[in-house]
This record gives sequence, C-alpha cells and structure tokens, in this order.
Amino acid sequence: MKRNILYTIVCMLFGLVMYFVATAGDRTKSDYLVIASEGVMQDAEWAEVANAIATKHNADIVTFTTEPREALTQIIEAYPRYVAIVDKPENIGSEYVMDLHRMCREMDSDIYGDYLWGIITGYNAEAAMKMVNNSTEPLVIKDAVATIMELNSAKWFDNYAWVDDHTRGLWGYKNGRDAEIVTSMVEKEQVLDKFCELYEAYDPDLIVTAAHATQKNLEMPYSLGNLKPRDGKLYSENIFTGEERFINESGKRRVYTAVGNCLIGDMNNTAESMAAAWMNGSNAATMIGYVVTTWHGRSGWGALKYWVTNPHRYTLAEAVYLNQQDFLHQHNAWTPGLLNEPYNYCDGFWEELTTAAERLSQELGREVDIDSAQDWDMMGFWHDRDVLAYYGDPKWSIMLQSIDSERDYEITSTISKGKCIVTITTNANFSLERMQGDKFKQEHVLDLPFSYFFPERLKSPCLAEGQGWEAVVDENFLLVYNPNFEPNSTYEIVIDLEE
Repeated sequence: MKRNILYTIVCMLFGLVMYFVATAGDRTKSDYLVIASEGVMQDAEWAEVANAIATKHNADIVTFTTEPREALTQIIEAYPRYVAIVDKPENIGSEYVMDLHRMCREMDSDIYGDYLWGIITGYNAEAAMKMVNNSTEPLVIKDAVATIMELNSAKWFDNYAWVDDHTRGLWGYKNGRDAEIVTSMVEKEQVLDKFCELYEAYDPDLIVTAAHATQKNLEMPYSLGNLKPRDGKLYSENIFTGEERFINESGKRRVYTAVGNCLIGDMNNTAESMAAAWMNGSNAATMIGYVVTTWHGRSGWGALKYWVTNPHRYTLAEAVYLNQQDFLHQHNAWTPGLLNEPYNYCDGFWEELTTAAERLSQELGREVDIDSAQDWDMMGFWHDRDVLAYYGDPKWSIMLQSIDSERDYEITSTISKGKCIVTITTNANFSLERMQGDKFKQEHVLDLPFSYFFPERLKSPCLAEGQGWEAVVDENFLLVYNPNFEPNSTYEIVIDLEE
C-alpha cells in the first residue's frame, strides 16, 4: 500500500516537472526581442527600463557595446517580429536611426523589412520607464490637435482643433463627434498662443504637425513663433513679444506624429532635444519624426495615409511598417541600384538635390528632369528611405476610431494544408478610390495598394501558381497593386506556405 502511494506521488512529481519543463519553453518563446546598449544594462535605473519592456513581452534581452548593428547576428537567430531598442539619448542620432532601418532588411535576402522596431528612450530613465508603462494598455485616439489642414474633416475624432498651414491665421475646431466644424481667424501675432491654448484646452491623445522644425524647435505655420525644449519640457517662444512660458501639461499619455517636419525626430545625441521634450514633458509614449531635413515627404505622409485611411485595421506601428514596405517595392522597381546605397544628405538643399540628380542620372542612363513628377518621386523615395524614427513600443496598439460608413470591405484569412487563403468581401458601399487612399496627400503619396498585415508571421510565403494578382507577399504582409475590386463581391488570394 505504502509502495503504491509512494509510486503515485513520484509519478505526480515527475508529471509536474515535465509540465514545467514543457511550459517553460512556451513561456520563453516570444515574437519580441529587446536589444540594449551595455551602458543601459550597467546603469541600474536604465536596466530597469530594459527589463520592464522585456518582461511585458516575455522577451530576451541582447546587448551591444556601441551600436545596435553589433546585435544583428543574434537578431537573425531570434527571428523576432518586433524589436525594441533601449538606449540613452546621448547615443541616438540620425545615423543611428538610419542604420536601424537598414538592419531590419538584413534578416533574409529579400528587400523588405523583417520586423517592426521602436526605440525606447527618453530625457532620462524615469521618462523612458514612463514610455514603457504608458504603452501597456491599448489606446484608441479620441481627441487631436494639429498644425495641418489635411485632417480638417475631423471624422476620426470626438474633439479636434488646429491652426492651419495653408491659410495664415486660420484655425478651427470641432466639439463632439457629430458636431459641425467651426473656423475663425487670428492675427499672425496670435497664432502661437492660439495653438498653445488649443493644446491645453483639448488635452489631445494625438498631435500631428508639419512645419519648419529642427532638433531644437518647432515653428508654427508661416514661422509665427516656436515651441522649444528646456530641461525636458516644451516652452513657447513668442517672436513678436519675446514672451516665453512652459506649456501646461496634464500628464495624459499621448502620441505625436511629426509627419512633415524636418529634423524633429533626431535626438541629436542629447537629452536637450525636441524629441526628448515631447516624450518627457508632453508624455508622448510614441513619436514618429524625421531625422534629416525633408522635402519629399513620402515616409511621414505615407505612414499617416496608411493609418487614417485604414483607421480600424492598423495600429500606428503597422501603418508605418506597411508604408515602408510599399515604399521599398516602388523604390526598387524604379531604381534597384540605389536600394542599398546611402543618400548624400547635404547642408544646402540645392547642393543635395544636384548631387542626387547626378547619381540618379547615372542609374537611369539619362538626364534627370527635376520638373518631372516621376523623377522627383524617384529622388524623393531615395531621400526618404531610412529617415523616419519610431520612438515607442512597436507592439503597442494605437488605433484611430472606426468610421462605420467607410467599413466597406472585410478581410479574413485561414491557414490550412500549406496554404494561406486571404478573403476580401466588399459590400454595396465599397469604393475602390477610398481603399486606395481617397487621394489623401496625393502630391506626396501615390494611390495605395490593397494591404494586409498578417495576424501571424508566415513561413516562406509566395503567391500560388495561377493567381492573377500583381502582388508582393512577404512573411508579415501582403500588398496587391491591381485590386480591381467591385461592390458586393468576394475575392480570394491564395498563398503557398512552406510546411
């Protein structure tokens, strides 16, 4: 009897051991990887940040000495779908960001990015930890403030306000999801104060800007005043009166998309930068912005176009990612010889443009015409390829509100017997033009393809034989460039997978 009881206990203990061994493997298996500088891991406060983001996503931490590229071999071995780079602001500059773009295309032999990435940083370790904590629960954008006119329909927002970058002194607002848009005018001396007033009153989830900027300032449209950083906070500088005051902040977590500003995404290897101030004082848990001067705008405006025209489909990180893959496909189709060639960013615009035109002429075997829209786009795509920074957790769900009247097609996908079948079902209200982006910012971004971010990474996908789609298929996404969909119809895209 005792022997039977002892035997039973031993079997139970053995079973428990085997269970924990098995589930330990499951617990450590993750689609997320954290890479951090040795300086971060040797600093107790910063190491806590890296450990927090790793714990949140059940991820391993890989370290590097001076630059993230040192971790590339380990990234390839881990094969993650998401990568967070934890580092101090003094280590992060424009070349740092550009190399992160290049690295994410080097996990395999194709031209596309293999993972979504984001930089976890801040004015100090406390600010970086705040970024991690603020990006834990999903965020649905309800209220927004902007310095652009392209979002003035305000259909995505409950409350919205802006100062206009097309008419000097024009501003407007909407209070309530179904409320009317109200516009008014202020004198040029009042534009900065009006923006600060709107920002403080609306306490937005989202800020969208596009005006002149540097690492040290954001100008209002028509250069009518500045926001500047000081001690990790933003203050306003009235160029007419000389008055300076810090912006009143509520502490609410926010998202900042600087889709058309020069240089504002460049931390410039210092905590005393606009990017650090937005993330610290203004509590931007995610921020996107250029790390160079920008004149074309495909990266920033394209990311915004993917997001606002697919408000219930994509997180901000997914929109940025899909825009980049679409971008790479078109860039490669035009100028494959330039796809991995560094662009020469010069101090002077015309010097930069001349240098780019000369190199593009060599690539094309003809003289480039900068007055040609396509030649301009070819230079602009090359310029914009690797220069949009993403600060924040790339797996954080930041979504715009759905617009019910524009939910005119549904997408489902199933995986079975070595195939993934993507099914698109359109309804009676379907609009191909709307699916392609509704001509949003068409001067910077061409019509969008049909796009789909797979719910999980696929293994060696390729378009099945006999499919008539002009499509790009990679492990993470599908783009279709001839989506001649019609209302009340169903379409299937069949993808072969490696079993």
